[in-house]
Amino acid sequence: MASWKNATVLDRAATLRGILRPAETAQRAGLRRNASVSEPLRPFVERYWSVRWDLTDQPPFRSEVLSHPSVNVSVESGTEPRFGVRLPAVLLHGVVTRRFTVDLTGAGRVSAVKFRPGGFAAFTGVLPAGDSVVPLGQELGLAAGDLLAAVLEKDDDDARAAVLDTALAPLAPEPPGPYLDLLGLVGAMIEDRTLLRVDQVAALGGMSVRSLQRLFASYVGVRPKAVLARYRLQDAAAAIDAGTVDDLAGLAASLGWFDQAHFSRDFRAVVGVPPTAYLQRAREASEPAP
Repeated sequence: MASWKNATVLDRAATLRGILRPAETAQRAGLRRNASVSEPLRPFVERYWSVRWDLTDQPPFRSEVLSHPSVNVSVESGTEPRFGVRLPAVLLHGVVTRRFTVDLTGAGRVSAVKFRPGGFAAFTGVLPAGDSVVPLGQELGLAAGDLLAAVLEKDDDDARAAVLDTALAPLAPEPPGPYLDLLGLVGAMIEDRTLLRVDQVAALGGMSVRSLQRLFASYVGVRPKAVLARYRLQDAAAAIDAGTVDDLAGLAASLGWFDQAHFSRDFRAVVGVPPTAYLQRAREASEPAP
């Protein structure tokens, strides 16, 4: 079984991975996803990230992300409530099973920690409900109010990430062996586009499909089939946004779909529009202004 350190492919070239229409997002909000993680936390935490915006007297901007199967903990502030919560607050985001959508309004700011797939459950012993955003309770074993105050005291994004890292590092446990196996498999699922079926992933891990499903249920809360499909859909959206796609049927075949019709159905179910419409919008966004 591959070492968990092979899961560093989770970090590589991931700055915009999963963000739908990244060029549009960059114009409306400042996103950073490159803050470093201290060594005790690296098995559990992929990165710290931050975003800030000021859309005062402007229309809301809908940010959409084809999320990784990861839990995020965010320190959020702004002029408007978010996710039905009055701000500022520390929020716990469960794994998103479709696409993550939030309307950015007024002015706001987020500083957050993104756990690796399964990392939050391995770190805390708690698996948050999927598709949920709730105020952080005692899941991390620290006082949310103290964490909120310490982060908000800093203005610099890197300084805020350092506060999060300093708070979490002493709490890092010894990573469980099954979780390390999971990380190796997730890294392979991202990197190896020849992995198209769950039985292939199970064979790579030297386990049965049922054992693989139990492993994902324990740490991620999402079936491995859905995780595999999510990474391939991320690949599809990224290729379209990069302007490298002329043939959607060829793209579908290269990513393991039986035919374009099945690809279009799956793409629309998760992204919200068919790939033809997504491709057209990407082309329009890349055209120079008159």
